[in-house]
Amino acid sequence: MTAGADGADTERPGGFAAATGDGPPSAVPPEVRAAEVRVAFAGLSQIRRLTNTTAPDPAAVPAAWERNQPVRAIALTLEAAGITPSAVDGEGRRTATGFRVAAGERPGTVRVEWLGPHGSGAAQDEEHQLTACAAVLSPLGWEALLYRGPRRRRFLEVEPAL
Repeated sequence: MTAGADGADTERPGGFAAATGDGPPSAVPPEVRAAEVRVAFAGLSQIRRLTNTTAPDPAAVPAAWERNQPVRAIALTLEAAGITPSAVDGEGRRTATGFRVAAGERPGTVRVEWLGPHGSGAAQDEEHQLTACAAVLSPLGWEALLYRGPRRRRFLEVEPAL
């Protein structure tokens, strides 16, 4: 899978991209997808280890690659932690409840939302689920702040911790 021009995940033979929650559900079996995510996250961890050589704990600092592509990095991290991404159908309607990762309002920031199909109850779960997302991101060097936006919906604003 790879991100299309609109940021949605699209199928591409032999490729991988973290699910942002704006694409269709994965077409590969769940166990295959889980293995792909594990390999990709292990690669990201290796990048941190090799490039954050001056940090006391290289695993706790986002690498330059992550800072340059924070949407992909955050989406991969959440999916690797076992948190389910949302999904949409070909007409853009939500078909699955889970996280959605998109560029934030400020450069270098990411917005994480908890979304689902109409009537799914995602709004009632969002505070709990977004808190769980923040708990995954914080030890890995991301500052994740919970906000309440339009229509009182909660979201995380995520950026590299200083």
